[in-house]
Amino acid sequence: MTRKARPMRRVIQWSTGNAGRKALRGILRHPDLELVGVHAHAPEKVGRDAAELCGLTAPTGVVASDDVDALLALGADCVCYTAQGETRIRETIDDLCRILASGANVVNTAIVSLVYPPFASPKLRERLEAACSEGGSTFFTSGFDPGWSGDVIPLSLASCCERVDSVRVSELMDYSTYEDPGFTGVYFGFGRPLDYAAPLLQPGVLKGGWGGMVLMLADAFGVGLDEIREEHERLPAPETFDTAMGRIEEGSCAGVRFEVQGIVDGRPTFVAAHVNRLRDDIGPGWDRLSAGKRSGYKIEVVGSPSFTCEIEPMGEDGDHNTAGITATSMRVVNAIPAVCDAAGGVVSILDLPLFTARHS
Repeated sequence: MTRKARPMRRVIQWSTGNAGRKALRGILRHPDLELVGVHAHAPEKVGRDAAELCGLTAPTGVVASDDVDALLALGADCVCYTAQGETRIRETIDDLCRILASGANVVNTAIVSLVYPPFASPKLRERLEAACSEGGSTFFTSGFDPGWSGDVIPLSLASCCERVDSVRVSELMDYSTYEDPGFTGVYFGFGRPLDYAAPLLQPGVLKGGWGGMVLMLADAFGVGLDEIREEHERLPAPETFDTAMGRIEEGSCAGVRFEVQGIVDGRPTFVAAHVNRLRDDIGPGWDRLSAGKRSGYKIEVVGSPSFTCEIEPMGEDGDHNTAGITATSMRVVNAIPAVCDAAGGVVSILDLPLFTARHS
């Protein structure tokens, strides 16, 4: 049987950081995507071939540029935007609106509250909707978490249920091999005193990051939430040790646990939880995967019947954090054809058909 030909989508990769390098490699290897441009912020990356920026050997002929006008003039079908957005929200929204208004669709991992547009700031959503309307374009945000672990996985499990009473999605990860001290380390407060004002743990920030996932689940199941609550806890390092997050001094933060809880009738019903350690012996009483599994995700759907699904991601190098970064990028790269075919506007996973990777 002959495979039906699919249209090639012309794509620009925007940023080449941790997630951007993975997305760039994924675009180059995707049979239905053609890389036509790369945006780079760092001057030392401008002019370098896309292959060099993502660790491939064969030159592509596509070189990185910081000329936004020239990139948008390429007339790409889609921009894969993976720049860091949480610390530069205004600049990120300006970027995204400019791209969308030009007529290019956007798949995005920045500003995670946009995973579920009805939850996002009305002001941000209205700006993005106006840009989509001007350009006739579609905007989609996702990732691994928030994203895939808390949308299609629990919804797929629940499709076999007669009744759903609650859903809990937990990231249970050792972050010791996650080389991102400048953002994740600071944001979580790893290696800082336990009374350090970690940005992630300030009132409203956890809700802003994972509340959209919680609200999406509630809406998908047709349930109204009474409120969304936050809770968190930190634990100290028992001694000084070194990790990819940097040196962790004795007594400084070595473990973070938090929950974002969608409350129905006074009880947590839809929960996004994290347990992030820098060593396996941190938080022995905290939740973890079953024996033999080090890091991953646990999705628990309680109802009739009930399901518990454990997912242990593994990168090509054998590391779970590498897998998480790759999966975050590929979640949006693989969405590009579906987003290009969508009707337009700011959409969520509930608005798109099922999409997946292509055979290499």
